[in-house]
Amino acid sequence: MTQTFDCQDHAQLLAGMRLARTALSRGELVVLPTDTVYGLAADAFSPAAVQRLLDAKGRTRQSPPPVLVSGVNTLAALASTVPDAVHKLVEEFWPGGLTIVLDAQASLAWDLGDTAGTVALRMPSNPVALELLQETGPLAVSSANLTGRPAATTAAAALEMLGDSVSVYLDGGPSGEQSSTIIDATSLGTADERIVVLREGAVSREALRGVVGELLADPIG
Repeated sequence: MTQTFDCQDHAQLLAGMRLARTALSRGELVVLPTDTVYGLAADAFSPAAVQRLLDAKGRTRQSPPPVLVSGVNTLAALASTVPDAVHKLVEEFWPGGLTIVLDAQASLAWDLGDTAGTVALRMPSNPVALELLQETGPLAVSSANLTGRPAATTAAAALEMLGDSVSVYLDGGPSGEQSSTIIDATSLGTADERIVVLREGAVSREALRGVVGELLADPIG
């Protein structure tokens, strides 16, 4: 049965977090607030749960979800290498609205979809999201909406779209209006060393260039 919890009420927050942890451990889905838009979360290490996330959104394996983490230290555990430029970006923009695509550790026992050996990582700044991540470990999290519809900025909007495909909705009030900026840093350390912006969002191109300079590729077109 789908349940919604008001995270601004302490008693509901405690109950909601407990049930969210239980749901995720069972391979079920949870909607949670983030500093950007609301997220649809699943256990990143459960292929069945990740597939349930993709099915709920109406997405294919060609659109794998990013992974949210609770801290910078998790980077080294999930990415095969973390270049100096990425360390600088993380120091400047994490926690926050920057998702970084890196080569994944080959030993990771997960299946996020057709990732070509990469993983998209972000540390959010929302306290509810961070507390849940600290208790569960990394979560596969995509925007809480049906594919083709606007990302949810309230728990009610997520519920209207996703309904009972989600077990627990954590309502943290209105979220931000923008999705995270996504950058591809997988070519760092190669002959074609550059950082490519895949999606512009909460972190501007100008802010990125202020940290990494000429490593940031110019926009196409």
